[in-house]
Amino acid sequence: MGTRLIFVRHGESVHSVERFVGGIAGCRGLTPSGHEQAAVVARRLAAEVSGPVAVYSSVLRRAVETAAPIAAALGVAAETDCGLCTWHYPAYADGRPLAVLKTAELPGGGVHRPFQRENESWAELVVRTGRAIIDIAYRHAGQTVVLVGHSETVNSSFHVLGMQPLLRAFDTVVAPGSVTEWTTDGDPATSPPTRWTLRRFSA
Repeated sequence: MGTRLIFVRHGESVHSVERFVGGIAGCRGLTPSGHEQAAVVARRLAAEVSGPVAVYSSVLRRAVETAAPIAAALGVAAETDCGLCTWHYPAYADGRPLAVLKTAELPGGGVHRPFQRENESWAELVVRTGRAIIDIAYRHAGQTVVLVGHSETVNSSFHVLGMQPLLRAFDTVVAPGSVTEWTTDGDPATSPPTRWTLRRFSA
């Protein structure tokens, strides 16, 4: 049996609707619509997942609230892993309007240089999330794992599992409450890396 990683983007969040920075301190969880999206995903996964399964989420409230009904539907306890988080936003911006980050932009920010003062670079985020993804895949080789995170978590999977360059030639839109799935029959922690198959994206 191969290893199956099911990435779920959290449901609609208060921070995305009200347009503020939703870091560890500032996240206010899901909207009512987001809670319903989480319940729908839980029912979907309960109908299609069998055998050994684990559920992980980022530590942010919106991801934890999305993971809770999924874990309950699958009959397991959800674990948190900060490696699955979105940007580790700087404290000066957390919980404040998005415009605060605009005023802190760094010239030349991007792949290897942060977009904003004291923020992570994209390369740093991919290394952090990639380490968490591969560690979890290794820990649960041959099983199904649900990883509840953020659009950045899903996008990172293209670099970590799909071996895409850090500066891709395309962008993606990851819908709230959507499912993205990667599978492999190989060893998740082998070197050179095993080949993964993208089964579905933002479905």
